[in-house]
Amino acid sequence: MQANFWLGLNGVPPGESNTAYLLERRIGPLMLAIALLAVPAFYLEDLQPDAARRSVGALIDLFIFGAFLVETLLMLALCKQRLRYLLYNWLNVLIIIASALALAGLDSAWIPLVRLLRVTYVSLAFAQMLGYLRRTIATNAIPYAFALGLGAVFIAGLGFYWLEPTVHSYEAGLWLAFTTAATVGYGDYVPTTPGSRLLAVAVVIVGYAVFSLITASIAAFFVGESERRLQHEIYRDMKALRSELRELRAQLAARDITRDR
Repeated sequence: MQANFWLGLNGVPPGESNTAYLLERRIGPLMLAIALLAVPAFYLEDLQPDAARRSVGALIDLFIFGAFLVETLLMLALCKQRLRYLLYNWLNVLIIIASALALAGLDSAWIPLVRLLRVTYVSLAFAQMLGYLRRTIATNAIPYAFALGLGAVFIAGLGFYWLEPTVHSYEAGLWLAFTTAATVGYGDYVPTTPGSRLLAVAVVIVGYAVFSLITASIAAFFVGESERRLQHEIYRDMKALRSELRELRAQLAARDITRDR
């Protein structure tokens, strides 16, 4: 059993077919994006008085449930170790069960559990993805991380302009998005509605992730430079040692020739 079994989203267990691993790699990012739909579903169902908008939220919930169910059944069809796959991905199983109970309308008390499980799934998957990026980080990741952060701020600025009543222009929404992502919080603009506060949480998470990637990239750059200098010194010393060995062999060969004479 893997050491990070507690995450509940460990993917395909060892010893399965290449088809299962390939499918997991392809649909993994898609399932993470689908899990993120729990955020607008929560906003529409729980924070909107309009019945039509709550219905849209319920449809999103139904889509999330169907997507997780189809993904799990498909992976079970491809895996030989079905029980082990379910144990490796117990969080997905809990999401499906809780979603089914909530959609069946058995008890409204199940709805907070569904929200909690989806938020937990997104948080753990995000942490796992961030850890993978930090392990495979390269010096050329700085432009990509900067572009990711800039795009997220521009989109969040539009979201704040739409959700926050105290923001009356896109420029103000953009400023609120930047101060939130940078965790500066000057206080000139603050989220006051549940929707804008929920968006602020997502912006802070993205901000931490982007700054973490940039910091890791800079550290990797300096560490890489030190490693390259060390490798160059080792190569130079090995080259000098080989030269000395050749000279020593030549001297020994000359002595042997002198003795034979």
